[in-house]
Formats: sequence, C-alpha cells, structure tokens
Amino acid sequence: MKTQLALPITKVQNSRIAETDFSNLVFGRTISDHMFVADYKNGEWCDARIVPYASLNLNPANATLHYGQSIFEGLKAYRNEEGKILIFRADANWRRLNESAERMCMPELPEEIFMEGLTQLIDLDRNWVPTAKGASLYIRPFMFATDDYIGVKPSDTYTFIILTCPVGNYYNKPVSVKVETTFTRATEGGTGAAKTAGNYAASLYPARQAQKAGYDQLLWTDGKSHSKIEESGTMNIMFKINGKLITAPTHTGTILKGITRDSVIQLAKDWNEPLEERFLTVSELETALQEGTFEEAFGTGTAATIAHVQRINVNGKDYDLPQKPTDAFSHRVLAELDGIKYGLVQDPHKWILSV
Repeated sequence: MKTQLALPITKVQNSRIAETDFSNLVFGRTISDHMFVADYKNGEWCDARIVPYASLNLNPANATLHYGQSIFEGLKAYRNEEGKILIFRADANWRRLNESAERMCMPELPEEIFMEGLTQLIDLDRNWVPTAKGASLYIRPFMFATDDYIGVKPSDTYTFIILTCPVGNYYNKPVSVKVETTFTRATEGGTGAAKTAGNYAASLYPARQAQKAGYDQLLWTDGKSHSKIEESGTMNIMFKINGKLITAPTHTGTILKGITRDSVIQLAKDWNEPLEERFLTVSELETALQEGTFEEAFGTGTAATIAHVQRINVNGKDYDLPQKPTDAFSHRVLAELDGIKYGLVQDPHKWILSV
C-alpha cells in the first residue's frame, strides 16, 4: 500500500469561506484558504508543506521577474451528488507540467509531490468546492524561478505552488472569434507547446485589439504564412465541416497539448466520429462558411470545457454560424464530459481521481 507523503499543515485561523458569495463567483478572483508549496534547491525538491494562502515575499532581483521562467497548469475539481470530490485528469496535468519544465530549463517535479500536494490540499479545502450546477474548484499549479540574480541563465532554485479558487462558468454565452493574420502566437522551434507565462503575455495586445472590435477571442494562424489555423487564445479549437471534425495537430510544437482537446478526441474515437487531426486553412474555412458545408465550431479547454462559437470573422467579414441541432457533436461531448466530471456516467478511461 502506498505511503502518504507526510506534509506539515498550517491551517488558517479564520476561514474566508463565510465571506464568499458562491452564487456570484468571478472566475479567478476568489482564492481558497490554503496553498501547497514546495521548494527546489541544491538539486532536489524539499520543504513541501500546506500553508495559509498569503502574499509572496520576492526580491526585486528575482529571476522570474526579469527573464520569465514561469510555467503553470489548470485543472478542476467537482462535487458529485454524494458529496465526493472528483478531480479530472490530474495525471495528465502533471505530465504536461513536466514537459513545460523541460522546455523552460526547469526541474522535473516528482509525481508524488504533485499528487500528494494536490489531493491533501483539496481534502483540506474541500468545503470550497461549489455545489451549484456548472460550478467547480479551479486548481492552479505553477512553478517559477527564485534565484535573486540578474543574469540570463536558468535559475538554480524554484518554488512550486498549488492554489485553488471556486469558479462558475468561464463563458456565459457563445463566443465570437476573429481569424488573426498579422500577429503571431507561436512559431516552430519556439515555446508554443509549453504552458509558460510569456506565451500569454505576448498574446495580450492582439487579443485586446480584437476585443475592442467586438470579438471575444482570436483564432491564431501559423507564424510563417498565416494560412493555417492553429488554436484560440484560451483554448484549442475544433471545427465540424461536411460531417468531419477537424482540429490542428500538436506535432509542430506551436500548439498547446490541451487535455480537454485530448479528451474530446478520445470520445470522438469512442463514438466512431469522423476526425482529422490536420491544419484547416483559412481559405478552406472561408469556403466552407460561404458554401454552407460548415456545421459548427467550438473551443476546448479546462476553463471553458466546451465553448460554442457563434460568429467567425475571416478576412474582415463576419459569418454567423448556423443554429446547432440538439444532437450536435459539441452538445453531446459537453454532456458526456460533464457527466464524467460529476460522476454521473461511467469513466471508462479512468480520468477521475476521487478525494
């Protein structure tokens, strides 16, 4: 039998949960009582502990502030009808964190530290997991450099933290997106496949320009020709055209290996849904929208799960998407994923970790 990692736990003196309005949760604004912390120094992880959520004390010469060695993950915990806490695909998030760490010259995090820190933190703050339909506990593991040194080199020390926050829906309505053909999110050989802070910082300006023009997100295209659609700002993107699901492949290293994306692909294969992992070109998209072979588009991601797309702007022209039938693939796959996450249907792929 596996021995539980002995974690020292310092509990808050006064919980903030009574002050929290669970009927009005703004995504990412309300943080739960505790956080898990572990440090890396002298070539090993040490001092793993759970402590009250609090501000960090950083030296102005902190390496992350100057050179951006920072990676993160995002996953969710759900409360089922019996009150049990269910975490969706935590092992996949741990593996992807380490893939990002390798690309960013950061140390690998052992599975035991990730999983024990995660499960013991969630167990301690289990009352923070919302009960309302569609609500969940968002979990943010992250790692950053802690050397107090202004020099361009990988840090020798790091801190890993897990914090959590109760959340409602990320998108409350279908989204409008704009195909971006000027700015670039990632290029081959870059850090596009890593979940690193700098990728998101670089996307903020073009995303804000799109939002000013009335769009929720961008559809990023490849950095070389801007002719192939890659992903959206907060999610991978999938299209259904002429009966086939189409989504960009991840082998180029320019696209994040989305865990919700992977889950949707697995369910599509389970259901024998026609699927192509290939790049959809902008011209193909435009032709399908004009000729009526376009059926639906949706984003996939931890925050949004499935985000329905209602409008796409291509080459300056808006296309309103057709009304989806009740049996549309995106509706079916959202219902199936929610069923698995809340323990309402079978979990054949063992995606759920119960706490």
